[in-house]
Amino acid sequence: MGTVAVGDPAPDFAALTDQGERLKLSDLRGKRVILYFYPKDDTTGCTTQACGFRDQYPVIEAKNAVVVGVSPDNVKSHQKFKTKYNLPFILLVDEDHAVADAYGVWGEKSMYGKKYMGIIRSHFVIDEEGKVV
Repeated sequence: MGTVAVGDPAPDFAALTDQGERLKLSDLRGKRVILYFYPKDDTTGCTTQACGFRDQYPVIEAKNAVVVGVSPDNVKSHQKFKTKYNLPFILLVDEDHAVADAYGVWGEKSMYGKKYMGIIRSHFVIDEEGKVV
């Protein structure tokens, strides 16, 4: 499991998008990227988070930035979530949590006294050259 700090090069990766296409983080060079990790499509906290990015998307785009959401959900789940809430940004599939591992956001969580492994809700802002800012 990696840890990513401000000033570090953002770990590059390739993952499937909600459209079933392969995207590499490095394909987005030249734009700022808000890379956010969330536990599950269409759950209360994750929906609030996604809709917050949706509602601010015009402001984000005006700053030469894009939003990319990452969760362990599959393409079909992402498509339903994106359509239901009219999300204008890319959602990436991380079923094996390799991307979350690379960013240090796959870890132990606790709910109702039970411990389990999952996504630790977080986000990273990556500059046009691929560095975490």
